[in-house]
Amino acid sequence: MAAGASLRHRVLGIDPGSRNTGYGVIDTDGQRSVCVARGCVRVGQHAWPERLGLIFDRVSALVSEHRPHEMAVEQLIFARDATAALKIGQARGAVLCAGLKGGVIVHEYSPKSVKLAVVGSGNADKAQVQHMVRVLLALDDAPGEDEADALAIALCHAHSMGIPQRKRAAASWRDFRP
Repeated sequence: MAAGASLRHRVLGIDPGSRNTGYGVIDTDGQRSVCVARGCVRVGQHAWPERLGLIFDRVSALVSEHRPHEMAVEQLIFARDATAALKIGQARGAVLCAGLKGGVIVHEYSPKSVKLAVVGSGNADKAQVQHMVRVLLALDDAPGEDEADALAIALCHAHSMGIPQRKRAAASWRDFRP
């Protein structure tokens, strides 16, 4: 079976950054997922406006190439440095605009909710996220941190979209219906 042949939904996960923006594309049915593509947009030492343009152009190209149904992006919760927060916010803006311009439905998730969905703990560290992404997607090698974060964001969205399709858990034995 080709990657994702029976999985009906494609999600592009993005972990925005001012120098490195991780991305991961998965095909999913809400319960099973396979990795289609993963990588990192590296903008290096270019001037700031050029970096934003490069992020926008590369994410636009990913949307055009992979044609995701939806895009999941990590929210910025806080940053110790106001300048860093502003830059990450602007990088997020470039990512969001690229997705919206490409006609993709965009969803946002907090880092804590991503870790909870993938690892089972909202306080998981980067190594735990990398390990679980590798296991959940049956990857041959461990993804880099930015790739793992992006794939985790895509998996978080896949898990959230699968919830309505699953049977509702019984609140008590009286409610149980097999």
